[in-house]
Amino acid sequence: MIHPQTRAILEALGQSVFVLDTERRILFANPAAEQSFGSGLEGRHFVAAVRHPECLRAIDEVLAGNSSTVRTEATVGTAPQTIYEVAVARLDGDGPGEAAVAVCLADISAIREAEQIRSDFVANVSHELRSPLTALAGLVETLQGPARDDPEARARFLGLMEAEASRMKRLISDLLSLSKVEARERVRPTRSVDIAALARHAAETLEKQAQEERKTLRLEIAPDVGRIPGDADELTQVLHNLIENAVKYGAPDTEVTVTLGKRDNAPGIVGRAVAIAVRDRGEGIPPEHLPRLTERFFRVDAGRSRDKGGTGLGLAIVKHIVRRHRGRLQIESTPGEGSTFTVLLPAEIRR
Repeated sequence: MIHPQTRAILEALGQSVFVLDTERRILFANPAAEQSFGSGLEGRHFVAAVRHPECLRAIDEVLAGNSSTVRTEATVGTAPQTIYEVAVARLDGDGPGEAAVAVCLADISAIREAEQIRSDFVANVSHELRSPLTALAGLVETLQGPARDDPEARARFLGLMEAEASRMKRLISDLLSLSKVEARERVRPTRSVDIAALARHAAETLEKQAQEERKTLRLEIAPDVGRIPGDADELTQVLHNLIENAVKYGAPDTEVTVTLGKRDNAPGIVGRAVAIAVRDRGEGIPPEHLPRLTERFFRVDAGRSRDKGGTGLGLAIVKHIVRRHRGRLQIESTPGEGSTFTVLLPAEIRR
């Protein structure tokens, strides 16, 4: 039997806890265990709840008296998988039907996922920086050797070096922006901004680039769009990134449309929302790529993105800024017709 005070403590724990007898039957399962593995577990065999060889091996090792405590990891399920840190400890009582072992399963999926994200991030940054650095090293070597006395080659190689250095500068700048935004993501902005004025300024800033890319920028701003809670610098960055992407990837001699208007009952937004929609008339994006567009360094066409100066971080930055503003990012695209990126932002300050 389990002491009432011990039962109360185990029931209050956030981790899944089982108490088993010597036959591996479940004498007790706390609410967290029932939430994760189903109700009505008491009296059933442990394998009915958790079928994992490493977990069962740890239980058998403790029951056999080889160790008083065993720790291991168990991955349960398929899609999605849940990774548990498993701790098995021996309890007093060796008779049949008496408590023999306690099994605690702590969900560490988020920790492992964060570790994987960090590992992937470092690998991606290393790869992205290695390419321009390798190119720069090769160009320097050429300038020091065969092209030393060739003014025409020297001028061409210096231009290439400038382009690679600019690429690294953009990457580092975006990395710093992403780090700053992620650090402040849980802090909701409290100031208000004139979102229409920010949109006009972003469009004016990119007008020359649009002309060079043979695009026409058109703003459609509803008269009822006023001030909204937000950080002016961050929302300017969102507008700039989305409009610049539309300019880069839209088809030549087409229009990029930026629309601002109010919406009621916007998904995920409490109260009225302001919708900022940026539409291009480009090649569009295949449906299978849409869920990954906001991942760091993900590119539908890596070569084309690099040729246009992309770092693969712009939409990741947009995603985190929108999250900080308690907004939503929607992406719609039709191959052959173009794409629309819509940012939904709360129109009122809510605490």
